[in-house]
Amino acid sequence: MSDDVLHHLPALRAYARSLCGHFQDPDDLVQETLLRAIEHADKYQPGTYMRAWLFTIMRNRFYTNIRKSARERTGSDDCVSDKPTAQPTQEWHLRHQEMWAQLAKMPTHYREAIVLVSVLGESYIRAAEILECDIGTIKSRVNRARTMLRRALEPEF
Repeated sequence: MSDDVLHHLPALRAYARSLCGHFQDPDDLVQETLLRAIEHADKYQPGTYMRAWLFTIMRNRFYTNIRKSARERTGSDDCVSDKPTAQPTQEWHLRHQEMWAQLAKMPTHYREAIVLVSVLGESYIRAAEILECDIGTIKSRVNRARTMLRRALEPEF
């Protein structure tokens, strides 16, 4: 692998946060992704886009973890350690939380598309490769996701 994996860490962390939300630790998902990439380094094809390869590994690990956790109920709903003790007072923080809450409510295929294109700055072509669908599908999903966010976050007058 000629590409520097560490160069992609910020994007991997951002993508992990968009996938995990508040249900898991995104850093754990990044670590699992990097471990899986090291284990399967022989399957990486030189000359291909490493970032897309890493995102695909991350996405697959995330869905595998979800399937596992559905079989293993641990009582995490009863745990109060992750609940805030004081509400944030900054307007920007509240707006940021509102946006992530709306993203969490959004269907997964729309959320993945808008995060890849709008947040991480991936091109439509790269996002289509990562999500394994057509470029037109990505454009449609991003447009619909933006419309959903705009409707949900615009103040009502």
